[in-house]
Amino acid sequence: MSARRVLAGSVAALLLPASLLLNAETGSATDSAAQPASTSVTKKAGQRISLEVLPQIVQQGRGTASADSAKAAVTATIKPAEVGRKVVLEQLDGTTWKKVGTAKQDKAGRAQFSALVSKSGLPLTYRATAMKYEGLKSVTSATATTDRWLTPTFSDEFSGTTLNPAWGMRGQDYEPKSKRKCSKGDPKAVKVGGGTLRLSVIKDRKHKGKCKAVSRKETKKISYRLNGHVGTQSGFNFKYGVAAARIKMQKMQGQHASFWMQPVGENKPGSDGHEIDIIEYFGDKHPQGGLTSFIHWYKGKRLIKTGSWIKDSKTFLKNKRDNWSKNYHVFSVQWTPNVIIFRIDGKETWRTSARVSKAQQYLILSLLASDYEALELPDKKLPQHMYVDWVRVWETPQS
Repeated sequence: MSARRVLAGSVAALLLPASLLLNAETGSATDSAAQPASTSVTKKAGQRISLEVLPQIVQQGRGTASADSAKAAVTATIKPAEVGRKVVLEQLDGTTWKKVGTAKQDKAGRAQFSALVSKSGLPLTYRATAMKYEGLKSVTSATATTDRWLTPTFSDEFSGTTLNPAWGMRGQDYEPKSKRKCSKGDPKAVKVGGGTLRLSVIKDRKHKGKCKAVSRKETKKISYRLNGHVGTQSGFNFKYGVAAARIKMQKMQGQHASFWMQPVGENKPGSDGHEIDIIEYFGDKHPQGGLTSFIHWYKGKRLIKTGSWIKDSKTFLKNKRDNWSKNYHVFSVQWTPNVIIFRIDGKETWRTSARVSKAQQYLILSLLASDYEALELPDKKLPQHMYVDWVRVWETPQS
């Protein structure tokens, strides 16, 4: 089914837990053609400056926080790219412009900012200026607004002690064909409390004996394991927009935390949809940095995996004291008919236009111990946990 929308004062809304918001008052659920621009482009004297305003997908920190207090991501892209060139972000305040941020261009020509998405409930307007630099004159972008991003279509902050009805359990059978003969999804590995969703890998104490887990290098007997694995297959799906989750990852190798999407009807030969792995994390000491983003799609009957490990993943951390299992970070995907862009706290990690899903997609959160990695973690190191502070989707339907 398509994304459900419930007005806050309706009878239906009273039947839903407070942590589930499906609202169509304003924002991205309306016709995108009618919305003020969240992206602008200006060309001047051989230079090109574009400004893109995205929703509240910037919120690094140790503890839980309200999704409403997250910052919008704002990116100015200037060509030619001049590393180190100063760029100033301004916000329209009445009839005057107020400086709200300064950044420097990176090698991709981007200057990245975080900013407020609204003031007193009203949208904000921004512009960016690339300052004079080595013979280049200053150039100012056209304006871009936050109007489209004021109201998410889907929002869950995991209040209370029970999982919202939008989410359902997944993968509750041992599945050798999926390389998880030693682990399965189970409600025992899912807990809501303290404003978070905790997904775990724990021992399956009802399953006696050991399981033979196999990797490329070794075979080892381990305890059967239960995984936290939930999705909105029966509760919510959408087509095009921005999906984001604020997550604190597990510490150790032996399982991978994931925020991902599957097409309605699942990923299979002939499908218009693909599996979109927004983020996967394989542990703090993983030799390749631990973070990946992938798209899985079918070429005929052959499953193809496009994507990679995120290079220099530490550059997306706030400072040397920051860590993926120590603090929360917002992992997001921007999905349009032409491109898919992955970000961490608003900073782009990878984009592709090669394989873009054309089908309705639903959300999945999981901490999975596949056989090839589960044998890396001794039974005595269980349980392992990932924490999800909030999840939001801002739809941008195409007319």
